[in-house]
Amino acid sequence: MALTSARAPELLKPASFGFILLTLAGALLLNLLPWQGLVLSFRPDFVALVLLFWAIHEPRKLGIGLPWLAGLLMDIGDGAILGQHAFAYILAVYAAIVLHRRIQTFGLWQQASHVLVLLLLAQAAMLLIRLFGGAAAPGLGYFLACLTGAALWPPLSLLLLLPQRGRPDPNTVYSAGHK
Repeated sequence: MALTSARAPELLKPASFGFILLTLAGALLLNLLPWQGLVLSFRPDFVALVLLFWAIHEPRKLGIGLPWLAGLLMDIGDGAILGQHAFAYILAVYAAIVLHRRIQTFGLWQQASHVLVLLLLAQAAMLLIRLFGGAAAPGLGYFLACLTGAALWPPLSLLLLLPQRGRPDPNTVYSAGHK
């Protein structure tokens, strides 16, 4: 029988609401950069990624109002149909809040597969609204950004969790052996 040592889940500090707003503002700025050409096809929806991150890690602090407001700001910034991003973000965030305990039990790459489905859900909702608004149907490249968003999930998660980890306790002794 092989011995396995199960690590205790890491306890994190709760994120402040100010930090959540700061990360959302940064994501909004990244989305509104003047992306062009092929890069635009692969550019993930940074606002959706950050909203999903906070919906999974701090569902009580995020709620539904902040995704709605961020969606309206994205609609204004993109010149899209008013409410298109707001509806898609609320839909994806609601699903993430419902599934947040399940998603947190997985590793980062397995979480990325769940996030991929949530990003596809948001993109599909925006596509339906655009089609009902009279826009032409885009090609399959429309969903490429979801793949890059899912690929960015692990580094984004590590980056956004850094301030919550805190400083190591200098009085704690770490050993390489078994407990």
